Amino acid sequence: MKNISQYTNIAQPKLSICIATYNRGNFIGTTLDSILSQMVPSVEIVVVDGASPDNTPEVMAQYLLLHPEIRYFREPVNSGVDADFDKAVGYAKGEFCWLMTDDDLLKPDAITKVLSTLSGGEDLIIVNSEVRNVNLSVVFESQRLGLEIDKVYRNADGEAFFADMADYLSFIGCVVIRRTCWLARDRVSYYGTLFIHVGVIFQTPPITNVRAIAEPLIMIRYGNAMWTSRSFEIWMFKWPRLIWSFPDFSDSVKRKICRREPWRSVKSLIHNRALGAYSLTEFRRFWPSDSGLVGRVIAYALSIFPVSLASLIMVLYFSLSAKPAKMAMHDLLYSRNSGVLSRWLAWILSCGKYYK
Repeated sequence: MKNISQYTNIAQPKLSICIATYNRGNFIGTTLDSILSQMVPSVEIVVVDGASPDNTPEVMAQYLLLHPEIRYFREPVNSGVDADFDKAVGYAKGEFCWLMTDDDLLKPDAITKVLSTLSGGEDLIIVNSEVRNVNLSVVFESQRLGLEIDKVYRNADGEAFFADMADYLSFIGCVVIRRTCWLARDRVSYYGTLFIHVGVIFQTPPITNVRAIAEPLIMIRYGNAMWTSRSFEIWMFKWPRLIWSFPDFSDSVKRKICRREPWRSVKSLIHNRALGAYSLTEFRRFWPSDSGLVGRVIAYALSIFPVSLASLIMVLYFSLSAKPAKMAMHDLLYSRNSGVLSRWLAWILSCGKYYK
């Protein structure tokens, strides 16, 4: 049994695991269990609940009774994920803050391994991860970052750091950042982007005193994102707008992360249509009025294009790719728009590997 004084008498923890949560009563307990099973006295957990209307408060109440190392803050109104993570860092006492997600899991010994890197002088630690399906039964990627050993970036490596890590950093759970560094930088300008951490890291001057941990220490529960219904807006507009807003990186390196206007891509529109993320509603809401007549006609036609045919086209595309995208295929086959023909084709072309 834990000695309560181990945690309550710490002047300053070395690490605060900061979780912003909303409507995750069914998952946050499992996440907390994966953390609590490896806690050490120099670590605390800070949970900010953005006014969840589900049973999150009741779940947290049970954990608070047993675990004094958890500090729970329930907000009266939902301020959005960016503001809630910012609040969590504000409430934290640790020298470093791990911006952990509310439904993913830490792998065994993850905390000890992160703590061992915090004396290296870096302001930012990026933690590698393993990607699984929603119920964690299938491994999509054994490691998200293809690193064999830890990689260190210093001031002169800014472009390389951006090129290597910006795409992966769309996952906030990989970020361990020095708290004073976070608080010294502009955060409010990035409220509403859904990626406040990316804004904090890459704003002028970018943080470039960084270590990336090669060993996967997080188990991502892929396909459980709260923003699935907004995916078209996020990946076609919000994410590229953010990436292309950073003045310290060249256009060529930004292009490696994403196109400046991916909504102009016919393939992207067909893909989003197949997933059910793009329809006449999105066309009317998001399509720029100054995009040109031909572009608008194509975009309109694809917004009403038969979803089952769009799914079939994208299944064929990903099945025949040189590097088949398991997660992309999974999204297609388990979307509500996946037809019998698409599933049959995927089964034949992949020898059943997408139906584990």
